[in-house]
Amino acid sequence: MAKDYLCFALLALEAIVFFYFFIAALYFSIFSISGLFRYTLKPVKDKVTRKFAVLIPGYKEDAVIIEVAKQALHQDYPPSQFDVIIIADSFQQTTIDELRKLPVKVIEVSFEKSSKSRALNKTMSILPDIYDAVIILDADNIMAQDFITKMNAALSSGFVAIQGHRKAKNRNTSFAVLDSVSEEINNHIFRKGHRVIGLSSALIGSGMAFDYKMFKDYMSTIDSFGEDKELEIKLLRDRKRIEYCENAYVYDEKVQKSQVFMVQRTRWLANQFIYARQYFISSLKELFVRGNVDYFDKVFQQFLPPRIFLMGFLVIISLLSFLFNPLPIAIGWIALTALCTFMLLISIPGPYFNIETLKAVLVLPQGFIFMLGSLFRIFKAKRGFGHTTHTVQKDISTPK
Repeated sequence: MAKDYLCFALLALEAIVFFYFFIAALYFSIFSISGLFRYTLKPVKDKVTRKFAVLIPGYKEDAVIIEVAKQALHQDYPPSQFDVIIIADSFQQTTIDELRKLPVKVIEVSFEKSSKSRALNKTMSILPDIYDAVIILDADNIMAQDFITKMNAALSSGFVAIQGHRKAKNRNTSFAVLDSVSEEINNHIFRKGHRVIGLSSALIGSGMAFDYKMFKDYMSTIDSFGEDKELEIKLLRDRKRIEYCENAYVYDEKVQKSQVFMVQRTRWLANQFIYARQYFISSLKELFVRGNVDYFDKVFQQFLPPRIFLMGFLVIISLLSFLFNPLPIAIGWIALTALCTFMLLISIPGPYFNIETLKAVLVLPQGFIFMLGSLFRIFKAKRGFGHTTHTVQKDISTPK
């Protein structure tokens, strides 16, 4: 009898896990397929040449910030209509001195516990309100020369929040290749795929543009270590749609080492748990009372497993199911694994199908193990900054 109860409990647990993974796979697949279709940007409604504040917050980013500051000045946008503003948190004095030799503004900040949201809020409390729009970059980001022009055009089409296309500027290690592929999959599913269907693009945290006053008002309500996700959720809650400019490029350094990979993913997982719990009830109310699908969709995403978890567990469970389960159940797991594999393959840009990516796939099991390890570090991540150190000064590779 006890054995029968145990078998029933295990079957029930397997059914719950299968249903959860099926919902995740179905969600990813819908937007993977929609991302295959063309998305046309909305037509420009005005010819305003906005004045931009290009905010580049950095924490101990002495290795890359000077080159980034120089590159940020090289835009085809009128120089009088944008200011590059370096937000220096815990920089060396020699770095500050070098930055002040450039035609950029340097604002030094310091906090007991540093965070990007605090750096941005402090800076905007100091800056004069002379700007129409703001661009947010990370301290390692390099904008394409037409990036501000394209952000201005998107704002002129009626949007107040725009996410650009962030691409890898380095693929010099297997983890960097995996990180760059993962970013492009995210671009395909959570940005382009969503816009094709009519939902908002996801924000990434950099390569973003906003109406200045709106951004300043919203950021004043945010003091967290996941400021981009909290900002995104609050914008969608208030029905402010987020545009995606696929042809507006910002080049971003990808993680090169396993330890950095784990720290970064731990921070992301911690934020997922925080916002899933904090906004779930509110998103349900908004969905059923006001029909706010965008807001609910964003909060629903926080309950989805990271794709490396999804694929790792599906492969393991499919093998175990094939060995120990009746054939129909095993076929179900194998079919679900095949669906997820198909979803990933159609989300990867063509240029990434090369020997370099194939070699990087070999470290996926290592990445899966590190993701498992990150689960045990989540509560620590909730209490700290989780800074990712950057070292790449120039583009090593910028795949098309």
